[in-house]
Amino acid sequence: MRFKPYNSAVLFVLAAAAILHSQSFKREVKALVEPNFPQQIITAGGEGADVSGFTSEAIQRAIDALPAERGGTVVLSPGQYEIFSPIRLGSNTVLRGSGESTVLKKCAGFRSRFIIDADYGELLLTVEDPAGFRPGMAVQVYDDRYNSDWAVSTAVITEVQGDVLYIGSYLERDYHADANGMVSNACSIVSAVGVHGVTIRDLTVDGFKSSNDEINGCRGGAVYIHKSRRVLIENVRVRNFAGDGISWQITEDVTVRGCEISGCTGHGLHPGTGSPNTLIEDNHSHRNGREGLFVCWRVQNGMVRNNTFDHNERHGICTGHKDTDMIFEGNRIFENGSDGINLRRERPANAPHRNLFNKNLIENNGTREGGYGFAVYSQADEVVLRGNTFRNTGAGNQTAAVFISREGTPVELQDNVFEGHSSGPVILEKE
Repeated sequence: MRFKPYNSAVLFVLAAAAILHSQSFKREVKALVEPNFPQQIITAGGEGADVSGFTSEAIQRAIDALPAERGGTVVLSPGQYEIFSPIRLGSNTVLRGSGESTVLKKCAGFRSRFIIDADYGELLLTVEDPAGFRPGMAVQVYDDRYNSDWAVSTAVITEVQGDVLYIGSYLERDYHADANGMVSNACSIVSAVGVHGVTIRDLTVDGFKSSNDEINGCRGGAVYIHKSRRVLIENVRVRNFAGDGISWQITEDVTVRGCEISGCTGHGLHPGTGSPNTLIEDNHSHRNGREGLFVCWRVQNGMVRNNTFDHNERHGICTGHKDTDMIFEGNRIFENGSDGINLRRERPANAPHRNLFNKNLIENNGTREGGYGFAVYSQADEVVLRGNTFRNTGAGNQTAAVFISREGTPVELQDNVFEGHSSGPVILEKE
């Protein structure tokens, strides 16, 4: 017996029916395995909001009212919110503003020396001047020896009694009063620590840097993600933060999309400390005090595409320690103070191997001290530059398109365009 084949229209109908049946079946299975709860939405801010008030305390009350683990959405009304402690997000939580008119602004800075050594594991600090501290306020603790990276301690004040601040988490080091030991209320503005399934979107973060001390990017940022996975940061404007604009450390599956980061004293964007599967796209990072994008330690198997990095004090992009298997594509990198892209010094075993730079526009960098379009100081293998345009028109001092230092490994060049470099397209530094 011979069967008559179906015509294309019949096949299309059958395929559509199969898809609908499959989707229906998936919904049934999900309903059988997991209870189906409607997403809870809580509003905060102005008149008519579920939680009234324009402070970090009000926002935190709204977040804490969401069911644990199931989470939900907190919607912020337009207005300026005073932030004196990081807004701490739980798992499966969405924090959504009303666009640029929702402004989370850091409160004025305050610091005091501590007058008794603050030791590892302690939960209190005896300070010279307690006047500017209050319960619920976040602080950082440091001295001249331990004042950077993970050596700084962060905590939240639980109580103030006279000149003693009680804090809610243990100190990370032995900090000495006679080594300029300091307590400062520098802190992140929005944070997600030890959680999953978080979204932060549609709002403005103002760091009020003129009044605040800097917090380093390992321990904080205007938006700070730590030991978390499946995080989306979208359509967030970060400005004037004393530290890094958006920092994510020890994370997995973080997406930063459509954000603008400007005027921060640190890096604009700072992924690091082991952060695979990062997607950074359609962002504008400019006029920051260090790099536009600082790819830190063990950032791997990620994508950086269609971003603009310009007018940053140092490099547009800097990458290095074990930052491997990344794709940088379709970015515009111009008029940064030093190099457009910098592969910093690393031992061969720790170099940024197997990175692809594809179809980027790299022009007029070196505005502060001269620089290169692409500078290699690392023995990185299988680094490919394909289809990029390197241009110097005089707006900067990008003296060469590609510079290979004496300790660097030559990169593979494929179909790139080089224009206007006074020292030629490629410099190989001599021994």
